Amino acid sequence: MNNGFQRHRRLRRSESMRALVRETVLRKEDLIYPLFIVEGENVKQEVGSMPGVHHYSLDRLHEELDEIVGLGIQSIIVFGVPQHKDEKGSSAYADDGIVQKSITYVKENYPQLTVIADTCLCQYTDHGHCGVIHNGDVLNDESLALLAETAVSQAKAGADIIAPSNMMDGFVAAIRAGLDEAGYHDVPIMSYAVKYASSFYGPFRDAAHSTPQFGDRRTYQMDPSNRMEAIREAQSDYEEGADFLMVKPALAYLDIMRELKDRFPLPLVAYNVSGEYAMIKAVAMNGWVDEQAIVMEKLTSMKRAGADLIITYFAKDAARYIDKN
Repeated sequence: MNNGFQRHRRLRRSESMRALVRETVLRKEDLIYPLFIVEGENVKQEVGSMPGVHHYSLDRLHEELDEIVGLGIQSIIVFGVPQHKDEKGSSAYADDGIVQKSITYVKENYPQLTVIADTCLCQYTDHGHCGVIHNGDVLNDESLALLAETAVSQAKAGADIIAPSNMMDGFVAAIRAGLDEAGYHDVPIMSYAVKYASSFYGPFRDAAHSTPQFGDRRTYQMDPSNRMEAIREAQSDYEEGADFLMVKPALAYLDIMRELKDRFPLPLVAYNVSGEYAMIKAVAMNGWVDEQAIVMEKLTSMKRAGADLIITYFAKDAARYIDKN
């Protein structure tokens, strides 16, 4: 008898039925795990605001990489924490910089991993900003040359993907030109195309030692209130030759991810940032939520919003959850 309504619950009656019609599936191949590499020896130190995330020196990096490979994670993004900082961030583009040495080490010893290099200056400058400073302002065009030099040095070290996170205007074009001129035509650019001036970055700045020494980054990172600006930013990077587009942070900007996925025919990356990670860890440690359930729900929401790849500090946990299920 037709009772005038549809019985959608027919497709939810059992776990096997729900699996049969599941639209969005999180895979290990979707996960990118961030690494923080420091100079020195015998360093493995937990980041206080990010439980389970550590600083590693190069001589102990194998401990983390063995675990990552064993879990089936295939991609990492490398952040360097240098000892030397100066006004132009020269350690960022030094051939013997900590990121460059780390990339070479990984490619020589774990060639199966895809290595993504974060390309920015903020960790390497003594002022903590993402470019060259003059009279308190971050100079856009002067910074582009240093960013291109950094990208070339990372490609030379063996990086598979360059991921510029600086939000200078024209950074994709400058880096693409620099890579091509140096002969790295086949090295793709994973652009932090839409990076908001977010309150979710605090724990990362502890981990990367990159807190600005004055002011903030609102003159070059995006206003969280803006949607159309995000589309303009992504359009510029798409036209300049980006191979991936990224939205950072992810959780508070799922609407922006869907906009970009619908508009641009490029792989889309979500950055599940440090504050999002720390909040869940904190409430889980208090026993207030089921950590596995909430982590998988959150990461699946990013996939459903359009993300093809997810940079997340939960990558190791998520890989274990995927195996468990």
